[in-house]
Amino acid sequence: MSKAAIIGGSQGYRLLAENRQSETISPVETPFGASPPIHKLRVGDEEVLFLSRHGESGYSVSAPFVNYRANIWALKELGVQRIVAWSGPGAIDPGIPIGDILVPGDIIDETRGRATTYFEGLGIGFIRQNPVFCPCLSESLRAAIVSRYGHCRTDDVYVCTQGPRLETRAEIRKFAAYGATLVGMTLVPEAFLAKELEMCYCPVCYVTNYAEGVVDRAYRPGELFEGLLSPDERSAVDAAVTALPDIALEALLAQGKCKCLCDQSMERYRRRGDVGEDWRGWILQPS
Repeated sequence: MSKAAIIGGSQGYRLLAENRQSETISPVETPFGASPPIHKLRVGDEEVLFLSRHGESGYSVSAPFVNYRANIWALKELGVQRIVAWSGPGAIDPGIPIGDILVPGDIIDETRGRATTYFEGLGIGFIRQNPVFCPCLSESLRAAIVSRYGHCRTDDVYVCTQGPRLETRAEIRKFAAYGATLVGMTLVPEAFLAKELEMCYCPVCYVTNYAEGVVDRAYRPGELFEGLLSPDERSAVDAAVTALPDIALEALLAQGKCKCLCDQSMERYRRRGDVGEDWRGWILQPS
């Protein structure tokens, strides 16, 4: 069984699959519906799974409508212990260059109405969220990025909005006052669900644009982000997307001495006898 997985976009899978043995696994049936098809890649002696959260070709499922619970459940069912997830947020901090690759350190949840837990109707899931991401994967990602670029930001705060619309200027000012430096739509509830199933999870981000009002940009209909991204910045983003798959692979396959506690997030409930060793039995399955 594969112990490592990448959650990303369909373009990332195409880049990863070049010159590598790969196969597609049928969608996994879960209590929350079927997952998308999952791809298995052979990387040396290791197997790595890849799941495209927004669809198999292009961007066919926007962030609010991703079946996050089915996706994380499916990876757990396939034996995955470590997940690197990539996301392309906008920068609220004007000091972050477009195309920068970084590892965020925290999340603010501004989503509404998403299914954010496996434990609906149960008295469990009161789980501490510091650190919100796996510290070992975070360090492996940081090292992989530093080896390529000489630097890596690790303290940014990612605010996750509901989408699919972009944010207003006033909302971005509010998020900045909260301390957020990045804004995106995909890491919630993904990160929280992985923690509930005791999986190591860490995002790696490539900065795609400046958020609304951070820089003065005219509205240009028919373009990506309607003018928030210049042609030069688009080139920097494309370069980051090309580099991202290998960074994620390197971090996932790093064999360091770091020991995290991600696999013990439900230990209190285990000791109390509220849950057993089989994680499938923790969840009140939807009718």
